[in-house]
Amino acid sequence: MDGQGAQRRRFLDLVRANPVNAALLDRLADLALPDGGLVSGCLFQTVWNGLTGRPPTYGILDYDVFYCHTGDLSWEAEDAVIRRCATAFADLGAEVQVRNQARVHLWYPDKHGVACLPLTSSRAAIDTFLCRSACVGIFPAPGGRLDVHAPFGFDDLFAMVVRPNPVRGTAAAYHRKARRWQQAWPGLTVLPWPDTR
Repeated sequence: MDGQGAQRRRFLDLVRANPVNAALLDRLADLALPDGGLVSGCLFQTVWNGLTGRPPTYGILDYDVFYCHTGDLSWEAEDAVIRRCATAFADLGAEVQVRNQARVHLWYPDKHGVACLPLTSSRAAIDTFLCRSACVGIFPAPGGRLDVHAPFGFDDLFAMVVRPNPVRGTAAAYHRKARRWQQAWPGLTVLPWPDTR
């Protein structure tokens, strides 16, 4: 197994050590959401927990499920999916946030003050996260397989380096999140947001 393959296997092993992640991935396969997957914080923070000997669910505020359905951008359609998932995940005792990435451009600028082009896939959304270690997602695939999307690889994640990904976010949002992460995982190395002046 090559280095990237070994890192992928290690990533999946650490992620599935969190019983909430494991259950969500199993149930997402059954829910068959279009372009549906488990993304970001619950994944990279579970890895940090494994690397630092903390309980797998330590410090995780919520679990993000993305899907991308461009055929119906109404709130009613997204709400129906959210309610369906809430029923499927009700026994997990965790906050699960389900969002249609095809709708993000409709509310993101008002909420965050940053322009957002329409997204055509969940993977495209992952590519815009504030830090490279956060740019990870796992998507159930046919035959019980799991497809991993990690556009920046795993080196920063396993080195516990928080490196900015200044595609869409702001320095203020990056530093706010990085401060919370450093409080929970003091061993992190946080790199500065690039100066664009």
